[in-house]
Amino acid sequence: MRVLLQRAAHAKVTVAGEVTGEITRPGLVVFVGITHDDETEIAEKMARKTWELRIMDCEKSASDLAAPILAISQFTLHASTRKGRRPSWNAAAPGPVSEPLFDAYVAALRKLGAEVATGVFGEHMIVELANDGPMTILMDSAEWGAAS
Repeated sequence: MRVLLQRAAHAKVTVAGEVTGEITRPGLVVFVGITHDDETEIAEKMARKTWELRIMDCEKSASDLAAPILAISQFTLHASTRKGRRPSWNAAAPGPVSEPLFDAYVAALRKLGAEVATGVFGEHMIVELANDGPMTILMDSAEWGAAS
């Protein structure tokens, strides 16, 4: 699982001209990419890391500040650009696999106490955000190894 975190002053996601998710105060925008071997345990661990990572102002975490989170599913985080000019999406899990894991990630954040808004899974979304810092961090569960 890959999660791209961006600290944002505010953000919103629009689907078919309608706002489906929004944060109106400083928080995080997270883009979530699921791969074939991800499972619920990884989604829950990634949610905890997202919530507790100290990347907000004054080295605080989203949990320290009760900062809102806007979560967007994004299979393109698993694009491979090694060959040719067209990205390969082979590493991205298909919707029937990835949607329940995205939902598990969001549910785990909410269980931890996060206020979470979302886009609409599998839909074309317009994401607008004011990146604060800028602060952008990529977390990849494949890098955690067995000891994490």
